[in-house]
Amino acid sequence: MRRLALAARIVPAIALVGLLVACGDDPPPKSAADIPTGTGKTNTGKKDTATPTSGSVHIEDKITKACGDLPTANFAFDSAEIAGDAASALDALARCFVSGPLKGKGMKLVGHADPRGETEYNFGLGQRRAGGVAGFLSKKGLEQSRMATSSKGELEATGTDESGWARDRKVDILLAD
Repeated sequence: MRRLALAARIVPAIALVGLLVACGDDPPPKSAADIPTGTGKTNTGKKDTATPTSGSVHIEDKITKACGDLPTANFAFDSAEIAGDAASALDALARCFVSGPLKGKGMKLVGHADPRGETEYNFGLGQRRAGGVAGFLSKKGLEQSRMATSSKGELEATGTDESGWARDRKVDILLAD
């Protein structure tokens, strides 16, 4: 009887651990052939942060005209983290919206992903990218209430190779009306 009671507690715990391990952030690759060279991942599927591939923050022309020349900001493959060059671009953008020509204005942040992951995963990744940019700008003094985030996932992706996929990984920054 004690063995049965112990098994009734252990089996669900083991199942829960298995479920948590299976639900990691990165979708498992379908095969080794699905991880092309230079994707920002190693052949084991783990993130390779030493070789980021570019994706970017695209800033609407209206904002660029008001704020001046802003540096390009990049994302690595399968990442929502803001790379070093992105920080300087977003610092300048925050200054423009906090104390510069666009003080008091709002913005829309729309995240995108390349088409290689599952649709739901890519929508989530696009949202995390937009949210990451919003979080960064918020830390620089831009109120969250002035930023709206959304994701288009892979819906507008056009890439068919690494350079095209890199262009698909982006956050569009638009001036709110």
